[in-house]
Amino acid sequence: MEVKVLDINGKDTGRKVQLSDSVFGIEPNNHAVYLDVKQYLANQRQGTHKAKERAEVAGSTRKIKKQKGTGTARAGSAKSPVFKGGGTIFGPRPRSYSFKLNKNLKRLARKSALALKVKESNLVVVEDFNFETPNTKQFITILKALGLENKKSLFVLGELNKNVYLSSRNLKASSVLTNSELSTYAILNANNLVLLESSLEGIEENLSK
Repeated sequence: MEVKVLDINGKDTGRKVQLSDSVFGIEPNNHAVYLDVKQYLANQRQGTHKAKERAEVAGSTRKIKKQKGTGTARAGSAKSPVFKGGGTIFGPRPRSYSFKLNKNLKRLARKSALALKVKESNLVVVEDFNFETPNTKQFITILKALGLENKKSLFVLGELNKNVYLSSRNLKASSVLTNSELSTYAILNANNLVLLESSLEGIEENLSK
């Protein structure tokens, strides 16, 4: 499929680029997308939650009342889960939430996410640009020209560009990644995807394997 290339002023340059149908034109696989996003979010969890069980609660181990004659149930320890301040029954323990997905499925998920952006007309290709120094004001000007000032946007670069990255770092709604850092979650988390021309070759090479 052909997509027109815009300049940083949001105007048509008169040039078009050919997007690979095997990457940007596939039928999205929703379940693959779900699994990849689920894995990404699971990997963000620290899993350090912990509750003390009755053996770990501090306190005396003496029998708190006599066995018989009180008219109430037997009680052998103040650490029992039935008492306030006692241990927790089957409480959470430190654990890892990560799980494995094969590379082909993750690749399919990223292609599906890109195809969804194309179907929704939320993907644009912009010619490469650079800043001499980090300049947030200049980056905001580009966002305004592309009509993305008040929208969550993701800019994908061909290679690391420190000045462009630093220019966008203070903006909550915009983020900048290189094509090798692109993930399904990052694509779907943005309302609009902005691909720089130099990133297309890397994206298609990574996802066509």
